[in-house]
Amino acid sequence: MSEKYLLEMNDIDVSFPGVQALKGAKIAVKYGEVHALMGENGAGKSTLMKALIGVNALDHGEIIFDGRHIEGMNTREVLNIGISMIHQELSPVYEMTVADNIFLGREPVYKGTRLVNVKEANKRTLALLKEYEMDKYIKPEMKMNQLSVAHIQMIEIIKAVSYDSKLIIMDEPTSALSGEEVKILFRTVNLLKKKGVSVIYITHRMEEVLEICDLATVLRDGAYIGTRVMEEITINELIKMMVGRELSDIFPKYEVEQGEEVFEIKGLSSNGLFDDISFSVKRGEILGIAGLVGAGRSEIVRAIFGFDSLDSGEIILEGKKLNIDHPADAIKAGIALVSEDRKDLGLVLCRPIKENISLPNLKKVVKNGLINRQKETKMGTEIAEQLKLKMSGLDQLTNNLSGGNQQKVVLAKWLLKNPKVLILDEPTRGIDVGAKAEIHKMICDLANTGMAIIMISSEMPEVMGMSDRIIVIGDGKVNGEFLIKDTDQEQILKCALGGN
Repeated sequence: MSEKYLLEMNDIDVSFPGVQALKGAKIAVKYGEVHALMGENGAGKSTLMKALIGVNALDHGEIIFDGRHIEGMNTREVLNIGISMIHQELSPVYEMTVADNIFLGREPVYKGTRLVNVKEANKRTLALLKEYEMDKYIKPEMKMNQLSVAHIQMIEIIKAVSYDSKLIIMDEPTSALSGEEVKILFRTVNLLKKKGVSVIYITHRMEEVLEICDLATVLRDGAYIGTRVMEEITINELIKMMVGRELSDIFPKYEVEQGEEVFEIKGLSSNGLFDDISFSVKRGEILGIAGLVGAGRSEIVRAIFGFDSLDSGEIILEGKKLNIDHPADAIKAGIALVSEDRKDLGLVLCRPIKENISLPNLKKVVKNGLINRQKETKMGTEIAEQLKLKMSGLDQLTNNLSGGNQQKVVLAKWLLKNPKVLILDEPTRGIDVGAKAEIHKMICDLANTGMAIIMISSEMPEVMGMSDRIIVIGDGKVNGEFLIKDTDQEQILKCALGGN
């Protein structure tokens, strides 16, 4: 082994029943380096990292960390030698406090006892929160279920850093973070780098790779494609390595003839979360909803779909006022929601792909109270092929799919429903650049059929590149409305921050 490398993974093979997930994959990370691990969903990135931390068993290959072979170690042993991972799918203990979560399994105790020293745990947690400038928003005594997805993500990052690891794996760490929180994360990564800590950084956001990473290793279909120095490669070259082809247009927006107004929201208010929200959407229109994380965007669409209650306001579809007390009411009326949190609200992860796809479409496959499995399989196969879903088969458990392919399953079930109004809350969160282009084209094609589409996105290029019109939410209110042809990113951001 070369002394300059903290980590070397060589000729890694991993297989699951019916699937060769990795074949000859490799990565080498230097001390104090930020190393991007790139590839489309299903390319093997998470599988490789899970092999590193002891979750996935190797069929073949070697792992050398800080001068020693570690293949065969379990997750606890890997953590103890200095490797920690922040997973894309967050798994906090919601009913426990922030301090409890950060020090879970290594709680400070009173000397000579096994009693947890809560005061000391809170003190250490507060110090960490202050170090990463999160003490203004989060208190050690708060329960995790009181926090937003973005703040939960920051707690996971702080927890990983607190282990004093030599290598930290960050899997889509900014997918739910606001611009300011991303800056804090980047500052944290640069601080770790100066201390000699290495970071493996997995993301689909190209601008982040350019800004924060030194090198990038690319996987495709479970195989190693190459490693490049970021200063010596362009985004287009990196994309070509990832997808094996040129990707000329990530935002394939085209003009669609818009029809009459089909969906209208009047004066929606809810329990201090948002107030007096009004907007409308036409047939064939893509209405973008922009704003900072925590502005109330997701809360608005959750209430429209019946997840949360409303204090006042009207929801009108095709001229008819709707009474939506439950998601079933919204679905029946012809409204579908691709939620921000696919893990908790979008999928039944412990069930097969085909069952998730058919769940809101049972009328199409049920006769006399029995599911026609042949019809269910045919329906699932057609939409899976359309979305280019990477899977071993429709009977594969949804939990075993990559994050991006899970998102495709959510899209699949609603597209089969053919709704009148499709609400997309962060539709490409955690999805690779190739799949993004496919989904963006699909959104345009759906608008072309006359579907009214509402799209929330934290990625400004996406909301600007896909929308016909944008409303900007700030502090639970509509700060402004813009036709896409008459505005730019700077104006939208200024409006989101409360400017005119």
